[in-house]
Amino acid sequence: MKTLTAFDKNSFIKAVKLANKEIFDYINNQISFKDYQYSNTIGFGGDNSLNFDLTAENIFIKHLEKFGNIYSEECGFLDNNSEYTIVIDPLDGSNNFLNNLPYYGTSVALKKNEKVVAGFVTNLISSVLTYKIFEDDVKYFSLKDNLYVQSENFSKSNLAIFERAYKFPNICYKLNENKIKFRCLGAVALSLCDARNYDFVLFGGEHREFDIAAALYICEDFFTHKSNKFLLISKNKLKFEQVLEIIKEI
Repeated sequence: MKTLTAFDKNSFIKAVKLANKEIFDYINNQISFKDYQYSNTIGFGGDNSLNFDLTAENIFIKHLEKFGNIYSEECGFLDNNSEYTIVIDPLDGSNNFLNNLPYYGTSVALKKNEKVVAGFVTNLISSVLTYKIFEDDVKYFSLKDNLYVQSENFSKSNLAIFERAYKFPNICYKLNENKIKFRCLGAVALSLCDARNYDFVLFGGEHREFDIAAALYICEDFFTHKSNKFLLISKNKLKFEQVLEIIKEI
């Protein structure tokens, strides 16, 4: 494996696109019953990996390892003696994938030393890759059509996302009491990345770097609250403050 001596931004963007395109094409043209079976391998994140989790991870490693160290949900840390580390969730929403619920994707964050400098989140159903790198503007790219596309940006959104809502029935009650509509979709990186489309995105429970690093960088200009128990993102200051008060009561 040859490591790059200097980081090439455009080559990295191309490599992330190629990796996601290979995964997207695999799902649509090569997927088999075996991919939906558990590997009986406990990944670094603590879950029993699906065979497809491992396939997707290997695709990412093949395309990205030359750019730096790899830190992935399945294999853990692969040290390539680089100042750059690529943080990967090769299948965000594994249970959705397993149960044919069409909401799952991938997440890739790039860190220079300990600072996140890029985030890439791909919806493997819509084929749209959302990314931001080195403080550039957020971009949206269709893997299926191989072209840049406009974002879904609803200025009059009236729906929120509450990931892992089932763990916090008291907050669900409070949100309902305040007539706030919400859904629990089951793919954290995708939901956080798409915060611009919703009133807010709230994630309750343990925060793993694989789940949140890329999406947080993409949405770094939004109002954000992060504690040991909750992560809240919203483009709307009033809605952000309203929900923050609710979760602070818990």
